[in-house]
Amino acid sequence: MTEQTDYILEKEFNFDKAVKNPYAKELKKQITLKVTPCVIEYFKSEALRTGIPYQTLINLYLTDCVKNKRQIDIEWKADASA
Repeated sequence: MTEQTDYILEKEFNFDKAVKNPYAKELKKQITLKVTPCVIEYFKSEALRTGIPYQTLINLYLTDCVKNKRQIDIEWKADASA
């Protein structure tokens, strides 16, 4: 913002009683995540069906896992051809 913009904001809005956003700690953090194409296609098709953006659906699913304390139950098997 420029000094002119700051001046206009201060002139038009009173920030004396402003409070800190109580949800600031809940703001999303951007990350890079490698996901297989079939996972992306699944969530994109669900996005079309529900009208909810696919990235939001992925976040909602992961949030549900956290809230319900789902534990990952995966058994890794060594590749026989290796």
